[in-house]
Amino acid sequence: MHGPVHAPIRRTKIVATLGPASDRDGVLDALIAAGVDVVRLNFSHGAPEDHRRRLVAVREAAERHGRTVAALGDLQGPKIRIARFAEGAVHLDEGQAFVLDMSLERDAGDAHRVGCDYPTLAEDVAAGDVLLLDDGRLELVVERVEAPRVHTTVRVGGKLSNNKGINKQGGGLSAAALTDKDRADLKTAIDIGVDYLAISFPRSAADMQLARELLGEAGQDIGLVAKIERAEAVADPETLDDIIRASEAVMVARGDLGVEIGDAQLIGVQKRIIQRARTLNRAVITATQMMESMIGAPLP
Repeated sequence: MHGPVHAPIRRTKIVATLGPASDRDGVLDALIAAGVDVVRLNFSHGAPEDHRRRLVAVREAAERHGRTVAALGDLQGPKIRIARFAEGAVHLDEGQAFVLDMSLERDAGDAHRVGCDYPTLAEDVAAGDVLLLDDGRLELVVERVEAPRVHTTVRVGGKLSNNKGINKQGGGLSAAALTDKDRADLKTAIDIGVDYLAISFPRSAADMQLARELLGEAGQDIGLVAKIERAEAVADPETLDDIIRASEAVMVARGDLGVEIGDAQLIGVQKRIIQRARTLNRAVITATQMMESMIGAPLP
Protein backbone atom coordinates (compact mmCIF):
# COMPACT_ATOMS: atom_id res chain seq x y z
CA MET A 1 0.00 0.00 0.00
CA HIS A 2 1.29 3.36 -0.94
CA GLY A 3 0.62 6.43 1.18
CA PRO A 4 -1.30 9.42 -0.13
CA VAL A 5 0.33 11.40 -2.91
CA HIS A 6 0.59 15.10 -2.16
CA ALA A 7 0.90 17.41 -5.15
CA PRO A 8 3.45 20.19 -4.70
CA ILE A 9 2.08 23.62 -3.86
CA ARG A 10 1.95 25.76 -6.97
CA ARG A 11 3.36 29.15 -6.02
CA THR A 12 2.57 30.74 -9.38
CA LYS A 13 -1.12 31.61 -9.53
CA ILE A 14 -3.41 32.02 -12.55
CA VAL A 15 -5.60 35.10 -13.05
CA ALA A 16 -8.37 34.78 -15.64
CA THR A 17 -10.48 37.64 -16.98
CA LEU A 18 -14.21 36.98 -17.11
CA GLY A 19 -16.47 38.20 -19.90
CA PRO A 20 -19.28 37.09 -22.21
CA ALA A 21 -17.31 34.00 -23.30
CA SER A 22 -17.13 32.74 -19.71
CA ASP A 23 -20.91 33.07 -19.33
CA ARG A 24 -21.50 29.94 -21.40
CA ASP A 25 -22.59 26.80 -19.58
CA GLY A 26 -19.71 24.87 -18.06
CA VAL A 27 -16.97 27.41 -18.82
CA LEU A 28 -16.50 28.60 -15.23
CA ASP A 29 -16.37 25.03 -13.96
CA ALA A 30 -13.76 24.20 -16.59
CA LEU A 31 -11.67 27.25 -15.70
CA ILE A 32 -11.67 26.44 -12.00
CA ALA A 33 -10.97 22.77 -12.65
CA ALA A 34 -8.02 23.85 -14.83
CA GLY A 35 -6.52 25.76 -11.91
CA VAL A 36 -7.69 29.37 -12.05
CA ASP A 37 -6.93 31.02 -8.70
CA VAL A 38 -8.23 34.57 -9.28
CA VAL A 39 -10.96 35.89 -11.56
CA ARG A 40 -10.68 39.43 -12.90
CA LEU A 41 -13.77 41.57 -13.38
CA ASN A 42 -12.98 44.28 -15.93
CA PHE A 43 -14.93 47.40 -15.02
CA SER A 44 -14.04 48.96 -18.38
CA HIS A 45 -16.88 46.88 -19.80
CA GLY A 46 -20.23 45.66 -18.55
CA ALA A 47 -22.86 46.91 -16.15
CA PRO A 48 -22.79 46.43 -12.36
CA GLU A 49 -25.38 43.67 -12.61
CA ASP A 50 -23.10 41.78 -15.05
CA HIS A 51 -20.22 41.81 -12.58
CA ARG A 52 -22.48 40.80 -9.70
CA ARG A 53 -23.96 37.90 -11.66
CA ARG A 54 -20.54 36.64 -12.73
CA LEU A 55 -19.10 36.82 -9.24
CA VAL A 56 -22.06 34.91 -7.78
CA ALA A 57 -21.51 32.24 -10.44
CA VAL A 58 -17.80 32.06 -9.57
CA ARG A 59 -18.51 31.60 -5.86
CA GLU A 60 -20.98 28.81 -6.63
CA ALA A 61 -18.59 27.05 -9.03
CA ALA A 62 -15.69 27.34 -6.59
CA GLU A 63 -17.80 25.76 -3.86
CA ARG A 64 -18.70 22.87 -6.15
CA HIS A 65 -15.00 22.23 -6.74
CA GLY A 66 -13.96 22.72 -3.12
CA ARG A 67 -11.73 25.61 -4.17
CA THR A 68 -11.13 29.13 -2.93
CA VAL A 69 -11.10 31.54 -5.87
CA ALA A 70 -10.44 35.23 -5.26
CA ALA A 71 -12.08 38.08 -7.18
CA LEU A 72 -10.14 41.06 -8.56
CA GLY A 73 -12.11 44.15 -9.57
CA ASP A 74 -10.15 46.12 -12.17
CA LEU A 75 -11.00 49.83 -12.42
CA GLN A 76 -10.79 51.39 -15.87
CA GLY A 77 -8.75 54.44 -14.93
CA PRO A 78 -8.14 57.44 -17.18
CA LYS A 79 -7.79 55.67 -20.52
CA ILE A 80 -7.62 58.61 -22.94
CA ARG A 81 -9.34 58.02 -26.26
CA ILE A 82 -10.10 59.74 -29.53
CA ALA A 83 -13.77 60.33 -30.33
CA ARG A 84 -15.64 58.91 -33.33
CA PHE A 85 -15.46 59.21 -37.11
CA ALA A 86 -18.48 60.03 -39.24
CA GLU A 87 -17.65 56.99 -41.40
CA GLY A 88 -16.55 54.77 -38.51
CA ALA A 89 -12.90 54.59 -39.57
CA VAL A 90 -10.30 56.40 -41.69
CA HIS A 91 -6.86 55.68 -43.11
CA LEU A 92 -4.00 57.97 -42.13
CA ASP A 93 -1.07 58.23 -44.54
CA GLU A 94 2.52 58.78 -43.50
CA GLY A 95 3.43 62.45 -43.75
CA GLN A 96 -0.10 63.84 -43.78
CA ALA A 97 -1.39 66.46 -41.35
CA PHE A 98 -3.87 65.35 -38.69
CA VAL A 99 -5.53 67.40 -35.95
CA LEU A 100 -6.74 66.31 -32.52
CA ASP A 101 -9.52 68.83 -31.91
CA MET A 102 -11.03 68.94 -28.44
CA SER A 103 -13.78 71.31 -29.69
CA LEU A 104 -14.99 68.96 -32.43
CA GLU A 105 -18.36 67.25 -32.07
CA ARG A 106 -17.99 63.69 -30.87
CA ASP A 107 -19.12 61.97 -34.09
CA ALA A 108 -17.65 64.42 -36.63
CA GLY A 109 -14.16 62.99 -37.19
CA ASP A 110 -12.71 62.53 -40.68
CA ALA A 111 -9.35 61.79 -42.34
CA HIS A 112 -8.03 65.21 -41.30
CA ARG A 113 -9.19 65.61 -37.70
CA VAL A 114 -10.94 63.89 -34.82
CA GLY A 115 -12.21 64.82 -31.37
CA CYS A 116 -10.82 63.61 -28.06
CA ASP A 117 -12.40 62.81 -24.69
CA TYR A 118 -9.49 64.44 -22.80
CA PRO A 119 -10.18 68.19 -22.72
CA THR A 120 -6.74 69.22 -21.42
CA LEU A 121 -4.65 67.34 -23.99
CA ALA A 122 -3.40 70.62 -25.47
CA GLU A 123 -1.99 71.58 -22.06
CA ASP A 124 -0.03 68.34 -21.70
CA VAL A 125 1.80 68.25 -25.05
CA ALA A 126 4.30 70.40 -26.92
CA ALA A 127 5.93 70.49 -30.34
CA GLY A 128 8.10 67.42 -30.86
CA ASP A 129 6.09 65.11 -28.60
CA VAL A 130 5.06 61.75 -30.03
CA LEU A 131 1.46 60.59 -29.58
CA LEU A 132 0.68 56.91 -30.02
CA LEU A 133 -2.76 55.77 -31.15
CA ASP A 134 -4.38 52.34 -30.97
CA ASP A 135 -1.79 50.78 -28.63
CA GLY A 136 1.11 52.20 -30.62
CA ARG A 137 0.03 51.05 -34.07
CA LEU A 138 -0.07 54.64 -35.33
CA GLU A 139 2.31 57.48 -34.43
CA LEU A 140 1.75 61.23 -34.61
CA VAL A 141 4.40 63.91 -34.09
CA VAL A 142 3.12 67.15 -32.57
CA GLU A 143 3.96 70.11 -34.82
CA ARG A 144 2.24 72.88 -32.88
CA VAL A 145 -0.41 73.42 -30.24
CA GLU A 146 -3.25 75.91 -30.73
CA ALA A 147 -5.59 75.06 -27.87
CA PRO A 148 -8.02 73.37 -28.04
CA ARG A 149 -6.34 71.83 -31.12
CA VAL A 150 -3.16 69.79 -31.40
CA HIS A 151 -1.68 69.81 -34.92
CA THR A 152 0.36 66.74 -35.82
CA THR A 153 2.09 64.98 -38.69
CA VAL A 154 1.53 61.24 -39.17
CA ARG A 155 4.83 59.37 -38.71
CA VAL A 156 3.37 55.86 -38.83
CA GLY A 157 0.05 55.57 -40.62
CA GLY A 158 -2.67 52.97 -40.91
CA LYS A 159 -6.34 52.39 -40.27
CA LEU A 160 -7.80 54.32 -37.34
CA SER A 161 -11.28 53.59 -36.02
CA ASN A 162 -13.55 54.95 -33.31
CA ASN A 163 -12.55 55.36 -29.66
CA LYS A 164 -8.95 54.18 -29.94
CA GLY A 165 -6.59 54.99 -27.10
CA ILE A 166 -4.01 57.78 -26.99
CA ASN A 167 -0.67 57.52 -25.19
CA LYS A 168 2.16 60.02 -25.00
CA GLN A 169 5.54 58.45 -25.59
CA GLY A 170 7.52 58.81 -22.39
CA GLY A 171 4.40 59.65 -20.38
CA GLY A 172 3.33 63.03 -19.12
CA LEU A 173 -0.45 63.11 -19.50
CA SER A 174 -1.83 64.57 -16.28
CA ALA A 175 -5.16 62.73 -16.06
CA ALA A 176 -6.05 61.69 -12.50
CA ALA A 177 -5.77 57.98 -11.73
CA LEU A 178 -9.31 57.81 -10.31
CA THR A 179 -12.08 59.16 -12.54
CA ASP A 180 -15.71 59.73 -11.59
CA LYS A 181 -16.52 56.40 -13.23
CA ASP A 182 -13.83 54.69 -11.14
CA ARG A 183 -15.30 56.11 -7.94
CA ALA A 184 -18.72 54.73 -8.88
CA ASP A 185 -17.20 51.37 -9.85
CA LEU A 186 -15.30 51.28 -6.56
CA LYS A 187 -18.64 51.38 -4.75
CA THR A 188 -19.93 48.59 -7.00
CA ALA A 189 -16.84 46.50 -6.25
CA ILE A 190 -17.44 46.90 -2.52
CA ASP A 191 -21.11 46.06 -2.93
CA ILE A 192 -20.54 42.82 -4.83
CA GLY A 193 -17.71 41.71 -2.53
CA VAL A 194 -14.46 41.64 -4.50
CA ASP A 195 -11.33 40.59 -2.63
CA TYR A 196 -8.89 42.88 -4.42
CA LEU A 197 -9.17 46.13 -6.34
CA ALA A 198 -6.80 47.06 -9.18
CA ILE A 199 -5.99 50.75 -9.66
CA SER A 200 -5.13 51.64 -13.26
CA PHE A 201 -2.49 54.17 -14.35
CA PRO A 202 -1.17 55.30 -10.93
CA ARG A 203 1.63 57.85 -11.28
CA SER A 204 2.70 57.82 -7.63
CA ALA A 205 1.91 56.32 -4.24
CA ALA A 206 -0.53 59.20 -3.67
CA ASP A 207 -2.92 57.64 -6.21
CA MET A 208 -2.91 54.38 -4.27
CA GLN A 209 -3.36 56.21 -0.97
CA LEU A 210 -6.41 58.03 -2.36
CA ALA A 211 -8.00 54.72 -3.31
CA ARG A 212 -7.28 53.36 0.17
CA GLU A 213 -8.85 56.45 1.75
CA LEU A 214 -12.00 55.97 -0.33
CA LEU A 215 -12.19 52.34 0.77
CA GLY A 216 -11.64 53.38 4.38
CA GLU A 217 -14.48 55.89 4.19
CA ALA A 218 -16.70 52.98 3.14
CA GLY A 219 -15.43 50.86 6.04
CA GLN A 220 -13.59 48.45 3.75
CA ASP A 221 -10.06 47.06 3.80
CA ILE A 222 -9.87 45.49 0.35
CA GLY A 223 -6.38 44.69 -0.93
CA LEU A 224 -5.07 47.07 -3.60
CA VAL A 225 -3.24 46.09 -6.78
CA ALA A 226 -1.23 48.82 -8.52
CA LYS A 227 -1.24 48.44 -12.30
CA ILE A 228 2.13 49.70 -13.48
CA GLU A 229 1.38 51.11 -16.94
CA ARG A 230 2.57 54.73 -16.92
CA ALA A 231 6.08 55.86 -17.74
CA GLU A 232 6.05 58.10 -14.67
CA ALA A 233 5.59 55.07 -12.39
CA VAL A 234 8.93 53.60 -13.49
CA ALA A 235 10.82 56.84 -14.14
CA ASP A 236 12.89 56.51 -10.97
CA PRO A 237 13.44 53.76 -8.38
CA GLU A 238 11.94 55.72 -5.49
CA THR A 239 8.60 56.31 -7.22
CA LEU A 240 8.28 52.64 -8.17
CA ASP A 241 9.17 51.44 -4.67
CA ASP A 242 6.71 53.87 -3.09
CA ILE A 243 3.89 52.60 -5.34
CA ILE A 244 4.75 48.99 -4.51
CA ARG A 245 4.83 49.70 -0.77
CA ALA A 246 1.42 51.41 -0.99
CA SER A 247 -0.13 48.25 -2.49
CA GLU A 248 -0.73 44.63 -1.58
CA ALA A 249 0.29 43.56 -5.09
CA VAL A 250 1.40 45.05 -8.39
CA MET A 251 0.49 44.20 -11.96
CA VAL A 252 2.91 44.66 -14.84
CA ALA A 253 0.40 45.94 -17.41
CA ARG A 254 2.60 45.36 -20.42
CA GLY A 255 0.21 46.78 -23.02
CA ASP A 256 0.03 50.45 -22.06
CA LEU A 257 3.43 50.39 -20.35
CA GLY A 258 5.07 49.08 -23.51
CA VAL A 259 3.40 51.79 -25.57
CA GLU A 260 4.65 54.54 -23.24
CA ILE A 261 8.24 53.39 -22.73
CA GLY A 262 8.76 51.37 -25.93
CA ASP A 263 9.06 47.63 -26.49
CA ALA A 264 12.85 47.79 -26.38
CA GLN A 265 12.72 48.94 -22.75
CA LEU A 266 9.78 46.83 -21.65
CA ILE A 267 11.49 43.53 -20.85
CA GLY A 268 14.14 45.11 -18.66
CA VAL A 269 11.59 47.27 -16.84
CA GLN A 270 9.29 44.27 -16.36
CA LYS A 271 12.11 42.33 -14.72
CA ARG A 272 12.94 45.29 -12.49
CA ILE A 273 9.31 45.63 -11.33
CA ILE A 274 9.13 41.92 -10.53
CA GLN A 275 12.44 42.02 -8.66
CA ARG A 276 11.43 45.05 -6.59
CA ALA A 277 8.03 43.53 -5.76
CA ARG A 278 9.70 40.34 -4.54
CA THR A 279 12.24 42.31 -2.52
CA LEU A 280 9.46 44.34 -0.90
CA ASN A 281 7.40 41.18 -0.24
CA ARG A 282 4.51 42.02 -2.55
CA ALA A 283 2.72 39.72 -4.95
CA VAL A 284 3.26 40.55 -8.62
CA ILE A 285 1.11 39.80 -11.65
CA THR A 286 2.42 39.82 -15.21
CA ALA A 287 -0.39 40.64 -17.61
CA THR A 288 -1.40 41.40 -21.20
CA GLN A 289 -1.60 38.84 -24.01
CA MET A 290 -0.10 35.99 -21.98
CA MET A 291 -2.18 33.35 -23.79
CA GLU A 292 -2.06 35.08 -27.18
CA SER A 293 1.73 35.17 -27.00
CA MET A 294 1.74 31.37 -26.54
CA ILE A 295 -0.27 30.56 -29.68
CA GLY A 296 2.97 29.95 -31.52
CA ALA A 297 5.38 29.52 -28.61
CA PRO A 298 5.55 27.17 -25.60
CA LEU A 299 6.31 30.02 -23.18
CA PRO A 300 4.73 33.48 -22.82
